[in-house]
Amino acid sequence: MSRIPYTLDADDPNTSPLGLIVLQTDETLEPEFSAYFSDQKYPIHITRIPSGIEVTTDSLADMETALPDAASLLPNARPYRVVGYGCTSASSVIGSDRVAQLVKQTCNTAEVTNPLRAASACASNLGVSKFALLSPYIEEVNIPLRKAFAENGISTDVFGTFGEAEEAKVVRISNQSVIDAAIQLGSDSSVDAIFLSCTNLRTLSAIPEIRARINKPVLSSNQSLAWHMKQLNTAN
Repeated sequence: MSRIPYTLDADDPNTSPLGLIVLQTDETLEPEFSAYFSDQKYPIHITRIPSGIEVTTDSLADMETALPDAASLLPNARPYRVVGYGCTSASSVIGSDRVAQLVKQTCNTAEVTNPLRAASACASNLGVSKFALLSPYIEEVNIPLRKAFAENGISTDVFGTFGEAEEAKVVRISNQSVIDAAIQLGSDSSVDAIFLSCTNLRTLSAIPEIRARINKPVLSSNQSLAWHMKQLNTAN
């Protein structure tokens, strides 16, 4: 065997990686992020976190103990500017500050965000505070989510849900079902934007039609998380 010499390329300091923690059951976040970040040159490293087949407050709370291990599996040769935790409802149960604390225990990152924090930041940027909320969740999951938005100064008085706990069904809710429900809720004159909750709910192709029909901002978990990660990455 001949040992062959080699040289090493230097890391580009202008393309520091982003990190993304995706639920084991999530089939939507990665493909939608591929579209949202298609024009960016920096890499996104992805890890998975164990998650329940059904979304309940218990299954969401269980991820609190799993977050440090999941974050530790991100490549650690370079520090991160931003790591996103891809679960809206779990962030409302665990708390955004606690999520950040847990991720930073095992991952060298300047910032940690999640869809709840991101949607609140996006709403502030747009100057809106009255969401029509469309979720796929059962009621025990909707309650802490709406409470968390209220604590962030966002009302969700206009609210509708598909009432589905099983993740494999959430990801297969039809595009037309999302569009029809969002238009119904978002057309209410008392709201100034609509939020489509859940990273596993397919919203990328639905957003343009909803926006055109209701003539209001349309936010989603994945769209908000991508936007906020870009904003934080630029700020660092």
